[in-house]
Amino acid sequence: MIGGGIAGTATAIALRHAGWAPVIYEATEPDDGERGLWLTLAVNGVNALRSLGMDPAVVLARGFATPVLGLSGATGRLLAELPLGGPLPDGTVTTSIRRADLSAALRAEVRGQGVEIRYGHRLTAATTGPDGVTVTFGNGATAGADLLVGADGLRSRTRRAIDPEAPEPFHLGLLDTGGFTDGPVPAELASRPGEMRMSFGRRAFFGWATAPDGSVWWFANPPRKQPVRPGEFTPESWRAHLLELAEGEPAAGLIRATAEIAGPWNTRDLRRIPHWHRDRIVLAGDAAHAVAPSSGQGASMALEDAVVLGDCLRRHDGVPEALADYVTIRRPRVEKVVAYGRRSSSTKVAGPVGAAIRDAMTPTVMRLLHRKGDPQAWIFDHRLPDL
Repeated sequence: MIGGGIAGTATAIALRHAGWAPVIYEATEPDDGERGLWLTLAVNGVNALRSLGMDPAVVLARGFATPVLGLSGATGRLLAELPLGGPLPDGTVTTSIRRADLSAALRAEVRGQGVEIRYGHRLTAATTGPDGVTVTFGNGATAGADLLVGADGLRSRTRRAIDPEAPEPFHLGLLDTGGFTDGPVPAELASRPGEMRMSFGRRAFFGWATAPDGSVWWFANPPRKQPVRPGEFTPESWRAHLLELAEGEPAAGLIRATAEIAGPWNTRDLRRIPHWHRDRIVLAGDAAHAVAPSSGQGASMALEDAVVLGDCLRRHDGVPEALADYVTIRRPRVEKVVAYGRRSSSTKVAGPVGAAIRDAMTPTVMRLLHRKGDPQAWIFDHRLPDL
């Protein structure tokens, strides 16, 4: 396994169920901070945890339920509410959790299953032979294996080993930032328990949810045609920029109530990757199909990948046949989710006039979309076999 994030640890668990003995190679060191803030694991992702033999109540214990999405305009007026899938038969619903907490729970599970994580190993090369793969790392170490799974994210080196001409990640014209409030927020920002709120601001898109301890977890997607450069903003200048974007809107209260604001990061996805596998090398998670944060499906897609790859390796005697089956099963679904996330990103900022039109039209549009059922059911209702 190349990569010890959500996709890598989940896939290691799946491979253990399939009778393999995986070893995870992670480029960073154990004490490196986890990038990102928090994520929403939709019910299809929660179901994937169960398919991996894990108890979602344990894995997601530090998160909280967010089964409802409320859409509001720049003034804070609620425009529409819709379900975020589920609940599952046992009552489990979509859950919000800090990325670091989900990663820690998955790492604890792989260690409990006897899977070794070797830190400080950044992949530099991979070559395949008739019966296996040989990998080389930046620290000079080498390793041989029957199978190489690249779960090394958006800038995957494994993807380059499979196809040096693979497409580069595509900038979606938005940045990503956010934090956790330390102080009081305006009353209109205190979302109800279990509700995720999202606001179509005039100059930036905001989302937030109130945690059980009363703090508000939030993110923002300011528009940006060009990717942000490292060091371009200081913490002070970034805060000032966000306050300028949210001027006169309730979301400015989130910024003022947060002592430490994370980011900004560029939001990217991947256009269609021609080759997910070659010989005994295969991709999983963002390395194969990075989706826009707007989809709310990044972690869930990685967990689904893990389950399907483990199931294919269990059902097929030959590795090439198993990898081909995995790609055949997963590609249509994830490419549809990637396209959905890209469309969602393109609607996040409309300017003052566009925002006013959208605020007026959203309730009617939502009623029409839900007249024949939940239009996102194809995402949330997806179910996988148990390993």
